[in-house]
Amino acid sequence: MLANVNSARKILYPFSFVYGLITNIRNRAFDLGLLRSESFDFPVISVGNLSVGGTGKSPMIEYLIRLFQPSYQVAVLSRGYGRKTKGFLLASENSSAKELGDEPLQFYRKFKDVIVAVDEKRVNGLEQLQKLKPELNVVLLDDAFQHRYVKAGYNVLLTAYDKLYTDDLLLPAGDLRESRKGADRADVIIISKCPSDLDKKEQLEIVKKIRPKPNQNVFFSCIQYDSYVFGREGKIPTDELSSWNVLMVTGIADTEPMEEFLTSLQINFQQLKFSDHQFIGNRELEKIKKSFSLIDGEKKLILTTEKDYVRSFLHTTLPVFYLPIKTEILDNSEKFNDLIKNYVRKN
Repeated sequence: MLANVNSARKILYPFSFVYGLITNIRNRAFDLGLLRSESFDFPVISVGNLSVGGTGKSPMIEYLIRLFQPSYQVAVLSRGYGRKTKGFLLASENSSAKELGDEPLQFYRKFKDVIVAVDEKRVNGLEQLQKLKPELNVVLLDDAFQHRYVKAGYNVLLTAYDKLYTDDLLLPAGDLRESRKGADRADVIIISKCPSDLDKKEQLEIVKKIRPKPNQNVFFSCIQYDSYVFGREGKIPTDELSSWNVLMVTGIADTEPMEEFLTSLQINFQQLKFSDHQFIGNRELEKIKKSFSLIDGEKKLILTTEKDYVRSFLHTTLPVFYLPIKTEILDNSEKFNDLIKNYVRKN
């Protein structure tokens, strides 16, 4: 039995068979050259996954930005999931999450020297970047593993530790966007969201389970939380949050890691969940205010993710703070960094 498949969804398996047939035909058409993949004469690194839901793509993009930013002019190109606009857009000081999407806006606000653009047609987006920003050295494609109209020079595939693609089924019975065979296109496979103390024995068991190709490297990563939360009113050390009453407000796919982190710090929190990438409108805001008013004590705050903060709380008067996260490669970070850097140097 597949450990990560909701038993109630298994009745949808016949539809998964049809979905798989369609995606396999599409991938085969690209493999045979019937559908064209466009290559570019500068380094293009794709970061993506096989499944829907959170695998840590945004923290990995930020990891790569930090890796390249000291030596290269970096750009991030995203489709801008959830934005209310269409076509190619460059991020600017006046950009909003509704124009760019929450993740691109987060990248732009966090890394001022990085060029951030959105375009649902990635080929056009890369062509526009090449024309408008000829000084570019490397482009990071966010969530583009299935966007095969671009032939990325290097593919980073993420799969979550607690939801490996080998334990999943195709949509709609499971969460896979394409069959597990799609992992063959990856240059690097990263098992994300691992426990920070994951031992070598379990790492080897996971590697055997996913059976990488001889040319593929497998790495393990964990989420590292910041030691401070940040808001309009300043910052608070996370180890002091145990003296606060917290309302945790999220609009992300996977809240469990953040819940576990707050629990580990013995923080007293209540939770209000919205759907992934949901914008907070007046109705949602009233719901937040009502929930917050019901929390006892004067020393209380609203805690959210950085992505949610950028999307919905930049201009709020509520005491909202966000908790930044980083990706940390376990054990072999130097090898991972060298592999990515060597690809960029050669190209």
